Amino acid sequence: METTPNNDAAVFKIRQIPSPITHLSFMASQIWLRILAAATSIAAACLMFNSRQSKVLFGTNLDARYTYSPGFKFFTLMNVVACAFSVLSLLPVFSLGRKFSNSINYFFLFLHDLILMTLLVAGCGAATAVAQVGKYGNTHAGWMPICDNFGKFCHKVSASLILGYLAMLCYLLLTVISANKVRQVPV
Repeated sequence: METTPNNDAAVFKIRQIPSPITHLSFMASQIWLRILAAATSIAAACLMFNSRQSKVLFGTNLDARYTYSPGFKFFTLMNVVACAFSVLSLLPVFSLGRKFSNSINYFFLFLHDLILMTLLVAGCGAATAVAQVGKYGNTHAGWMPICDNFGKFCHKVSASLILGYLAMLCYLLLTVISANKVRQVPV
């Protein structure tokens, strides 16, 4: 605390606390989290692409496929989009590693991460709602659970959802790290 010469008012100097994240650790976390997000999202999409099962019940051939549900299709599409943009976003991340890169690019990277995280949250939410109805049914609507009869299909969908949530967590971390970096950029 500093005082003025006539001691009637106190002036507080606020000292900025330096961030514990250095530029090198920022770059390393950006690169590895983007690679992990791309890997988990493409694995989630591949599992969902291969989730189908046929069964004969009461003399009728029944199929369970991800394409029968708009929620599962949306989840799969969002994971493919997240994988593609994760790989493509590595280029701007590498350009931010240069000493003389434009600081406004950190803001665009933050927006990119925020939009992809939002799309992954929407896809995971839609697929989780459909999976919950498939596993437990809905007695009020008269929908019976199907996981008793299509166990292989339900296990693949569950594994795909877990991977999708991991990709979403990677993008949540990327969004927080990018927001922290944008906060540090001088205006």
